Amino acid sequence: MPKPANILLLCLFIFSTPLAAKQVEGVAIPETLELANTDSALVLNGTGIREKFFFDIYIGALYLPAKTPDASAILSDDGPASVLMHILYDELSKQKITDGWNDGLDANLSDTEMLALKPRLDKFNNLFQTLREGDQLRIDYIPQTGTEVRINGEWRGAVEGNDFYRALLKVWIGTHPVSDSLKQGMLGNE
Repeated sequence: MPKPANILLLCLFIFSTPLAAKQVEGVAIPETLELANTDSALVLNGTGIREKFFFDIYIGALYLPAKTPDASAILSDDGPASVLMHILYDELSKQKITDGWNDGLDANLSDTEMLALKPRLDKFNNLFQTLREGDQLRIDYIPQTGTEVRINGEWRGAVEGNDFYRALLKVWIGTHPVSDSLKQGMLGNE
């Protein structure tokens, strides 16, 4: 007959071990994600690695209410969504991060669209700090709240508008993504 202490240890092991996580570059990427202060649970749509000049920069993971490989459907949706970024590179300065958002949006939006988003993009860019290897960045879209930014679980701020979040998603899954392989990975076409 098993001893109560052994049963307790077994239960602790079972319930403390992630039940479902995808391994990418040795990093456990959860299969589901819950949005803060909501009842919304999202599923992992797909993951990929942002590479630049042969360096792995970050793992990008896209979470949606239901899986879909259709970028157009994702970009035209107004429901909750999340992008989880796990930093792989030694250090990304705030300037490099904000330059990345600006360049990615500029590649995917018209001048008129960029001009309309500029005040909110400035607000968004001010939410960032230098990131280092192992840091996690979450960019959540919560309807009626907007785009929420968290770095290592710490809430940094929010930017209003579904249009802003969907424009931001174009950096990864738009017509001119930062990386074609990252786009295909985030769309689940790995």
